Amino acid sequence: MSDLSPEEQWRVEHARMHAKHRGHEAMHAEMVLILIATLVVAQLLLVQWKQRHPRSYNMVTLFQMWVVPLYFTVKLHWWRFLVIWIFFSAVTAFVTFRATRKPLVQTTPRLVYKWFLLIYKISYATGIIGYMAVMFTLFGLNLIEMIKPEDAMDFGISLLFYGLYYGVLERDFAEMCADYMASTIGFYSESGMPTKHLSDSVCAVCGQQIFVDVSEEGIIENTYRLSCNHVFHEFCIRGWCIVGKKQTCPYCKEKVDLKRMFSNPWERPHVMYGQLLDWLRYLVAWQPVIIGLVQGINYILGLE
Repeated sequence: MSDLSPEEQWRVEHARMHAKHRGHEAMHAEMVLILIATLVVAQLLLVQWKQRHPRSYNMVTLFQMWVVPLYFTVKLHWWRFLVIWIFFSAVTAFVTFRATRKPLVQTTPRLVYKWFLLIYKISYATGIIGYMAVMFTLFGLNLIEMIKPEDAMDFGISLLFYGLYYGVLERDFAEMCADYMASTIGFYSESGMPTKHLSDSVCAVCGQQIFVDVSEEGIIENTYRLSCNHVFHEFCIRGWCIVGKKQTCPYCKEKVDLKRMFSNPWERPHVMYGQLLDWLRYLVAWQPVIIGLVQGINYILGLE
């Protein structure tokens, strides 16, 4: 085998695999049917769970998104990913701890939005660079710099995964913290009925005073008025809409006109980007569980 070329070695291994599995066509067909049936049933159950109990579904999915990659990281010795994961987890755990405290410290909302806005920008840029690297490799532009196709593709896919994975975690943690902080302040609740009256001089996101009129330019920070006439700090409402992925007013839950609010199209929470993150969330959090379930069924039935 050592004297053979890589292509010849692959052909020999392929022939051995066919010889080993010859006569097992019926068993293989049964295993494929089990896989398809499990995927369909699991997808239906997950959809129903998400529709009926979204809070518990989101919490379990977020926990699995956070923990499942750790198992593969340690098993496959991806130490670089492990170091980044530990740093992100430590800072995010501290920020989440601050966001869930009662009473809420005045500086906490800005701390939360600054951290998740930073992760949002880094993950977005990393994903775009990874996507461009993959596309350049597909078009053969990597040969200009004398980079091997497999190295260029590995680099692009790694950056794309980093950007999407931490983009999903940032989105979910930020949304959870945004809901918790706003409900703690009292101007926002899941039921839609605020527990406190919003004064014209108070921001419903952070609960702090607004010292600058809408028509004036602020030295420290500007203000922004939504179409429902509620006024917020510009940084707070941007954090609420961009980082927390909320498209409603924090106080009255009226639909926010994102096109008028954000002139830069890259700042708007795109539907396609959200769907991509949902797909990655399912792939990372639930696909390993489903595959493990399929292997358990095959083991019980004696299928190998």
